[in-house]
Amino acid sequence: MKFSGKNVLITGASKGIGAAIAKTLASFGLKVWINYRSKPELADALKEEIEKSGGKAAVICFDASKEDEFEAGVKAIIDSDGELSYLVNNAGITNDKLALRMKLEDFNSVIEANLNSAFLGCREALKAMSKKKFGAVVNVASIVGEMGNAGQTNYSASKGAMIAMTKSFAKEGASRNIRYNCVTPGFIKSDMTDKLSDEIKKAYEDSIALRRFAEPREVAECVAFLLSDYSSYVTGESLKINGGLYM
Repeated sequence: MKFSGKNVLITGASKGIGAAIAKTLASFGLKVWINYRSKPELADALKEEIEKSGGKAAVICFDASKEDEFEAGVKAIIDSDGELSYLVNNAGITNDKLALRMKLEDFNSVIEANLNSAFLGCREALKAMSKKKFGAVVNVASIVGEMGNAGQTNYSASKGAMIAMTKSFAKEGASRNIRYNCVTPGFIKSDMTDKLSDEIKKAYEDSIALRRFAEPREVAECVAFLLSDYSSYVTGESLKINGGLYM
């Protein structure tokens, strides 16, 4: 896969889908900046794994939902590398419960962590990338932002808004040759899904056209495509990665 830029910041990259994205992008020759908010040992271990495989990586700690911290993080990357070529907004949380039991603070905490962090990333990328009139951003949304899900009103709202926000940033970034796109993963193999009983897993798999959960790598490779020169005429789009669960 071909990339015209040289580095990428991935928020929430120390584990799960974020770590898979970091390893995949490093394998294509990009220097990956592994962002984390807590548990530095996970970020350091990922950096070591990438470097042992011949890739380039750096670790950067900041809370992606805090404006001053995100601004400082981007500045540190530019001071180090002279540019920020790509950004993947992956940081996020869940706080699931039925809407009748959901307090406003439960709702707002997820909006702040998921949507506000993506907004800050998109905005800071627009500032940084405008100087070279080049760049690409991928926001990691979710299938529930498209179809909703009981017990996830807050999470669905954050991801649905992220999809709409991506389109607006795509319109603002286009004149500067900066592209904004989304991916909307469905069921992905993870620590969380591994804990599901075989019966529940089968019920979920039966609702998916491809009859299986995705590997994290399959999400990462779609992210890589949307950042790469192979998608140079794609902006403002949402790429569904759900195996046919929602079409």
